[in-house]
Amino acid sequence: MDAQSDHASVANDLPCVFALLAGEASGDTLGADLIRALRRRFPNAQFEGIGGPKMIAEGLVSHHEMDRLSVMGFVEPLKRLPELLGIRRDIIKRYTSKPPRAFIGIDSPDFNLGIEKALHAKGIKTVHYVSPSVWAWRQGRIKKIKRCVDLMLTLLPFEEAFYRQHQVPVAFVGHPLAGQIAQCPATLEARETLGLDTGRPLLAIMPGSRGGEVELMGGLFLQVARRLFALDSTLQFVIPAANKARHEQLVTLLTDYPDLPAVLIEQQSLLAMEAADAVLLTSGTTALEAMLLKKPMVVSYRLGDWTYKLVKPFIKTPYASIPNLLAGEMLVPELIQQDASVENLFQATLAALAPEARDRLAPRFDELHSQLKLASGDRAAEAIDRLIQA
Repeated sequence: MDAQSDHASVANDLPCVFALLAGEASGDTLGADLIRALRRRFPNAQFEGIGGPKMIAEGLVSHHEMDRLSVMGFVEPLKRLPELLGIRRDIIKRYTSKPPRAFIGIDSPDFNLGIEKALHAKGIKTVHYVSPSVWAWRQGRIKKIKRCVDLMLTLLPFEEAFYRQHQVPVAFVGHPLAGQIAQCPATLEARETLGLDTGRPLLAIMPGSRGGEVELMGGLFLQVARRLFALDSTLQFVIPAANKARHEQLVTLLTDYPDLPAVLIEQQSLLAMEAADAVLLTSGTTALEAMLLKKPMVVSYRLGDWTYKLVKPFIKTPYASIPNLLAGEMLVPELIQQDASVENLFQATLAALAPEARDRLAPRFDELHSQLKLASGDRAAEAIDRLIQA
């Protein structure tokens, strides 16, 4: 047995606890993938912290409900500040008194970095999985990250160079979704699974996974859908809700659109997008998913007026969506804040539904897919192993 095998054998035999904390649905997906990879490397490992249904299904003991951390903007976190601070204090106290092998904060930087700073100061190895958009706005945060994080795991290739430039230990691991999503989408099969008409055009509407996002974007997107349906009565719509609460919220919104042929489903967002000809979406991880599924898309986002005024001066990148950031050009339209009008969204979505949009974008999306298609969980677990053995 060689030295590397000896090391792996010893490491694998050590019982250990990994603490993971995810604050929203996209982090839950990443966390579940990472747990599987860590368990392959550390068969006796135990996993605890905060996570959603996917992480819990992989064996995570979650000490708080993940949904309590899913807040957006500035106002909503302020309203929930006592509760959020209480959860943070509990996590810090818990892992200060019983240190894990490593603490892994998954995304949610405003929440996780404070925990990572406190634990790092106590000598506990800290990992942050998914770079904050520090390369895009509020670049001064890199100084805080250096003080909090022993290892940054990035999903996107251009992020690794940024961290190396600032002397932050980093590993580019690719994006797990690029390996989970087939490079050739099965559109007809997805429609059949959802019981949708295979012969009619289909638009997937994705107003966001948070209550505040659906409040700001849901009605706007439905107005666009009504305009599109008035132009083409063969058009059908599918709207996946991120969870039960969002489903109830969307049911209420749809009461104002009784004639709209919209199928509302709970979860199954990837299947809904795979079935679609195009996607109208709120900016975020959904744009990456639509790109991996080779779907033309229109990316939009709105914040509260005061929140946007506070945020705008700190934005340092010309693009908001991952497809455009990866490509370094405006592959897909982005309609943000005041540009997110019904008319602008209607025109952009109409163009996205045209067959030539798919023909133009699919080859580029396939190239980007290949760049991200790495064994992300295994690469992340390997980097974490190196960190804790150092």
